[in-house]
Amino acid sequence: MRLMIVEDDTLLGDALAQGLRQRGHAVDWFRDGTQADAALAGAPFDAVVLDLGLPGGDGMSWLRRWRQAGRVLPILALTARDGVEQRIDGLDAGADDYLIKPITIDELAARLRALVRRTAGHAQAVWQHGQLSYDPASKLVHWRGARVELTGRELALLEIFLSQPQRVLSKSTLLEKLYDWSGGEPEGNSLEVHIHHLRRKIDPAIVRTVRGVGYALGTGEASS
Repeated sequence: MRLMIVEDDTLLGDALAQGLRQRGHAVDWFRDGTQADAALAGAPFDAVVLDLGLPGGDGMSWLRRWRQAGRVLPILALTARDGVEQRIDGLDAGADDYLIKPITIDELAARLRALVRRTAGHAQAVWQHGQLSYDPASKLVHWRGARVELTGRELALLEIFLSQPQRVLSKSTLLEKLYDWSGGEPEGNSLEVHIHHLRRKIDPAIVRTVRGVGYALGTGEASS
């Protein structure tokens, strides 16, 4: 997943970003809503972790603004306020889930996976696509019952395709989802290399090339 963190606390923001990156996600961390708003307009994110106690226009205001603007991506509200009324206000403003500080990275990652699964129409914990199964919690991939070993980028790419099985995704969109802004520029043919590895390790037809447009999830039945 490509995730956005909006958190003004330097220690917490860095810990959340590093923890989620270690779990295989691309993460962009912003310290205020203005920076986050500009980023949302320029790149595709799968979910947002939003601190409701931001300075210079609190997170609740940005949450309402984004929902009123029609932004439908999952937003997990993060706050030190533990009152029931504050939680209700956050959910009514458009938050999809709520965590009260202090939090653990494992719980945050699990809640984000659940939010993205629901948004993508995958209510079940394990995603199924023909003879392919993928468990986003354990990162285990099985093809025709046999386990497939994938690298972090290959897993991330497979998850992108599985989360949007009907869409043709451009090269630029895929690269934006795979690499966060802090990770530097990917090599020119990095996407093609990852796709080649997916086809080799799973099946040649698992990723479909749409000439002049991009790539899409395939049937994965070339060798059946």
